[in-house]
Amino acid sequence: MRVAVMTAGSRGDVAPFTGLGHGLARAGHEVTLVTHERFGPLAEAAGIGFRPLPVDPRAELESAAGRGLHRSGTAAGKLVRVVALARSVAGELAAGLLAAAEDSDVLLLSVSVAPLGLAIGEGLKLPSLGVYLQPHAVTGEFAPPMIGTRSLGRSGNRLAARAVNAAVDAIFTEAVHELRAGLGLPREGTRAARRAREALDWPVLHGFSERIVPRPADWRPGLQVAGYWWPYDSPAAGLPAELSAFLGAGPPPVFVGLGSATTPDPERVGATVVRALRAAGLRGVIQSGWAGLRADGDDMLTIGEVPHRDLFPRTAAVVHACGAGTTAAGLRAGVPAVPVPVQFDQSFWAARLTALGVAPGAVPLRRLTAPALTAALRKATGDETYRVRARALAALLAREDGIGPVVEAVEARAGG
Repeated sequence: MRVAVMTAGSRGDVAPFTGLGHGLARAGHEVTLVTHERFGPLAEAAGIGFRPLPVDPRAELESAAGRGLHRSGTAAGKLVRVVALARSVAGELAAGLLAAAEDSDVLLLSVSVAPLGLAIGEGLKLPSLGVYLQPHAVTGEFAPPMIGTRSLGRSGNRLAARAVNAAVDAIFTEAVHELRAGLGLPREGTRAARRAREALDWPVLHGFSERIVPRPADWRPGLQVAGYWWPYDSPAAGLPAELSAFLGAGPPPVFVGLGSATTPDPERVGATVVRALRAAGLRGVIQSGWAGLRADGDDMLTIGEVPHRDLFPRTAAVVHACGAGTTAAGLRAGVPAVPVPVQFDQSFWAARLTALGVAPGAVPLRRLTAPALTAALRKATGDETYRVRARALAALLAREDGIGPVVEAVEARAGG
């Protein structure tokens, strides 16, 4: 079958689908990754097809509206701003998704494009299913990850999840109306569409392990936790020579990176990180990322994008923003973490790492100081229990197959 895997967002919203797509291709399907043009090389490396979408997510985050996210001190304020930012580009994405769908037999939709993809699937009479990297469905067991707060109680958690879902639906309202009109479908609001697919138990598979987030007991039927979809990294990729030499020149360093998160003051953040590492007596590998972090000195090395699969197992710990993708990579490598959440679901994953005993606790970016980071680094690297737990958890995750359930669901969905 011709399978279109559709997603939008940062690298962390895309990379796991290269591994999923590669697995579907090995199962005999013709797979096309449909996402932003800047991520085309990831699809090519994974040996799957690619269809580009307009909009550059990095440019959007670096725009005036994107930089405005940092002026919001609360999760609710950030959510309001990101909804406005995403709404402005939703219509541009719709045309690219529709063009790709016309050459497909089944649609796999990430949460970032699901409302658009569902309208397209209905109009073209194509089966679809969700492939989500975070647990977005309403539950009383935890607060919605997007707002990054502690539990609000069972009723409060459910109310908050409905509010977040309503905000997400608002992103796509106008674009979905235009799509449906163009496809000859009756007008339907995004909230009504959500209720309809929940009533029909529309299938959603989640790309994380039940060992990390157990499936909530109050989830509706059709929601499945499949297991991790590891990003595809070529076996021959390896690490750059300069990085390999640095790793071999001393004790295991600490990796520090904020991934696709941005910061209004990268020089201050970089300097804070370096002071903390040196105070803790640790070497550092600093990933520049979209934040533009840098570090100088014989005990520090600044790098670009490298396969986490190859680097993380050779580190003493990983300091990261706790996006879903980097969180998964650290767990896979079996190394302790020091979470530095910036926004949205990152506080949720940071709390999971802490609860699992593989991280000493979060140091949120807005409260980042050298003494606070130094203390967390000393705990993560000096207390062997963190590494023991991390290795044990990695061994369990290595036995799981997150791709198999998706292959089964795709074939059942298309066959039905």
